[in-house]
Amino acid sequence: MTAIRLLIVDDDPLVRAGLSFMLGGADDVEIVGEAADGDEVEALVDRAHPDVVLMDIRMPVVDGLTATERLRGRAEAPQIIVLTTFHADEQVLRALRAGAAGFVLKDTPPAEILDAVRRVAAGDPVLSPAVTRRLMDQAAAGAADTRRARACARLDTLNDREREVAVAVGRGLANAAIATELFMSVATVKTHVSRILAKLDLGNRVQIALLAHDAGLLEGYQEDGR
Repeated sequence: MTAIRLLIVDDDPLVRAGLSFMLGGADDVEIVGEAADGDEVEALVDRAHPDVVLMDIRMPVVDGLTATERLRGRAEAPQIIVLTTFHADEQVLRALRAGAAGFVLKDTPPAEILDAVRRVAAGDPVLSPAVTRRLMDQAAAGAADTRRARACARLDTLNDREREVAVAVGRGLANAAIATELFMSVATVKTHVSRILAKLDLGNRVQIALLAHDAGLLEGYQEDGR
């Protein structure tokens, strides 16, 4: 079994030490580096080649949002989980739009942080449908009409089946549930998701969900995805 290569980025040395101790003890996780600020991240990624980065948002020189945007703009970018003390705020939303695969709270139990690392390494987001929707709804005010028009124009590039899959992803459904609902195999769902990401130039499923929300395609669905 190949271990998940994990980079920890936080300006608090006690937080870094605690995360390293808790997560490094897992058989399938290898801590390949630690950084105290976002300005150290790109050089560390070049040297250590992590699969996943645990990224604090608030750091003194280069914050985690800027570091996330820089990393996700690179080819072969690692997956990023944002570390935050808030359940939902504009900074978390910006990180998700930049390509972070999800977020965990700093007071999350160690077992759940480890599960998040494993899920992101496997290509799954670490946001429940309810949390995703709360985050997206927070940005609903302001330039909503302009954002909706842009989102609709981008989604118009998808065919009907891809659009159905995009809505299902936005509702927080896993591949198996999408396959059951849309009467297709899990392998076909994965193919559609890959095509959607490529067509829309997106980095992960969370960004598909955000775009579907912006386009108004999730209206009428309950928080449990139904």
